[in-house]
Parts: sequence; C-alpha cells; structure tokens
Amino acid sequence: MTVIYEDNHIIAVNKTGSEIVQGDKTGDTPLSEMIRQYLKEKYQKPGNVFIGVAHRLDRPVSGLVLFAKTSKALVRLN
Repeated sequence: MTVIYEDNHIIAVNKTGSEIVQGDKTGDTPLSEMIRQYLKEKYQKPGNVFIGVAHRLDRPVSGLVLFAKTSKALVRLN
C-alpha cells in the first residue's frame, strides 16, 4: 500500500494486484483495514477510525483507490 494523496477528507492509495479492498471469506487483510491502522498510528487515534470505501477494484486489478476519512466526504464521493 502506497499513499498517493491525503487531506482532512480523503486518502488515495495505490492498490497492488494482490490486495483486496474489503474483507472477504479468504481472511486476507483488506486495504480498508490497512488504511484504518495507518491512520490510527499516524494520528495516534484511540478507538475506531472511520474509513468509507468510495469504490472498489477487484483483487487482480491494480490502481488508485479513494477512501473517505469522514462520512460527509463519503456522501460527496458517492
């Protein structure tokens, strides 16, 4: 996971072809959880961190994925 852009509302990451965006039955760690952990550590946030998935890419596909850091940003992205 490589962070390409981040501001107060969104975070854009480069997804590799082997990563999944949201959890599935394989049990692999999804990109959304990696982002959540990244934000918790970077900003030293206790508890849960909001991450909204604006869109998904299939597992074998690589590319830019946008995540909302606030519910308001998620509504605007959708």
